[in-house]
Amino acid sequence: MGSTTIEIAINLVKTILVFLMMVQAVPILVWLERRGSAFIQNRFGPNRVGPLGLVQLLADAVKFLKKEDFVPEKGNRFLFYCAPVFAMIPGAIAYMAIPMSVPLVTESYTFLIQGYEINVGIVFILGISSLAAYTILMAGWGSGSKFSLMGALRASAQIISYELALGLAIVGVILLYGTFNLAEMIQSQSGSLNFQGFGYTVAANWLPNWGIFYQPIGALLFFAATFAESNRLPFDLAEGEAELVAGFHTEYGGFKMLMFFIGEYAHMMVASGLMVTFFFGGYSIWNFSPEEVHSWIMNTFSVAPFTANVLNSIIHFLSYTIKFALFLWIFIHVRWTLPRFRYDQLMDLGWKTMLPWALANSILTAAIIFIGSHFTL
Repeated sequence: MGSTTIEIAINLVKTILVFLMMVQAVPILVWLERRGSAFIQNRFGPNRVGPLGLVQLLADAVKFLKKEDFVPEKGNRFLFYCAPVFAMIPGAIAYMAIPMSVPLVTESYTFLIQGYEINVGIVFILGISSLAAYTILMAGWGSGSKFSLMGALRASAQIISYELALGLAIVGVILLYGTFNLAEMIQSQSGSLNFQGFGYTVAANWLPNWGIFYQPIGALLFFAATFAESNRLPFDLAEGEAELVAGFHTEYGGFKMLMFFIGEYAHMMVASGLMVTFFFGGYSIWNFSPEEVHSWIMNTFSVAPFTANVLNSIIHFLSYTIKFALFLWIFIHVRWTLPRFRYDQLMDLGWKTMLPWALANSILTAAIIFIGSHFTL
């Protein structure tokens, strides 16, 4: 009973810490997006409030808190207030299932560097992330505005359409590693590239055993679909100055508007974390296994096993963070580089291009795995 209580307490603390980490990352991403967009467009960006505009975030927070809190006259008060809360929750919950480093092993306990471990982590994350469509509809309907409602309908149709391509894009990864567990998937990607099939073994000791080398088409389709799922440019069809103003959050302001921003960046973080986990080895360091890194630490620094375990977890966490930050920067860079799609172009891309390619990739992967394991050339 005591150990169970301790485990529950530890998992609760980890969940809170991961949530706080995500919330604290939002101001950094906002600052990076402003400075990055200014750099891309050859202007200064925020540079007046504090060094490099860092205190601009505090000024924004004060501005949001001082905004008037109102409900549109024709709006639904319950839905209007619930939508911002539910906009923030799905992304935060989904991210907690992503492993961020090798477990920290002690004599009596194995401390997982993630919010919580779920054996069917992929199914859980996809299920939680799909709730974003309901949040958008709540905001659009609860606002009592035709602009908000049309923006919500467009955004929800977009999310539902691209969920099919996104889900099929990772079927190949699931078939390849034979598991829904994200931690096991990362362990399968450690070490050097080693493909076995058709009676042959293809090895490349200088390349990592990452999913991107086995599933390049799946990686491209998944990454493109995450932009649509996150409502980011070039897929931000929920907004449009000429026809929809700010889309489903037109009537929102103040702290409720801030919660929508947190939700958007949370989905960005989930997409980046999944991209790293599925196709870039998660927290793994190039073609070195965690055991090899641990042995290197022991031999190089001559430290105690527990200290080596701590350093091993820190090093792998830094590896994950670097990859994670790289994909976040790609999200930001694409927003200020590519133009928006038209609505019909967006839907055509999802249904007529990405969905058939994702389906073909899944069938081809299944065929190669089956034939390669039963026949030789």
